[in-house]
Amino acid sequence: MNKKRTSAKRVDIVSLKLVKESSVLYKTRKISNPYDAYRLAKNFLVDSDKEKFVVVCLDAKNQPVSIEVVSIGTVNSSMVHPRKVFKVAILTNASKIICVHNHPMGNTDFSKKDEVITKRLQKCGEILGIELVDHIVIGDDDKYFSFKENCKI
Repeated sequence: MNKKRTSAKRVDIVSLKLVKESSVLYKTRKISNPYDAYRLAKNFLVDSDKEKFVVVCLDAKNQPVSIEVVSIGTVNSSMVHPRKVFKVAILTNASKIICVHNHPMGNTDFSKKDEVITKRLQKCGEILGIELVDHIVIGDDDKYFSFKENCKI
């Protein structure tokens, strides 16, 4: 009887580094309401011809510690996976996150997909101990929709 020999598997030894690409000055220091979050994130999203999904990471005092564009999609959709959303939160030791995305067509109506991903992120955050504070949809003319303000979170 021939025994099949398996060859050894090489396992990489790794370390993770967070790279700061740039920074923005946030005069308010603390996010107290959805409008504060909107003001901070809108510059990453306004005038974009594609849907972008941004994560704002917060410390325990609701002070922003980092912002990352997690996904850039098409004109009307963006693929978002919880793994990617929470990766930056974990790496920056955030205790809370706010998700913000734009609708390039200008409306602030949330879609069923927006609602589903919000609930999914909320559940994942509960497991990880990282609170999803809000999910904000940005449209045209300084309009936005907050899941928190509208009791959807």
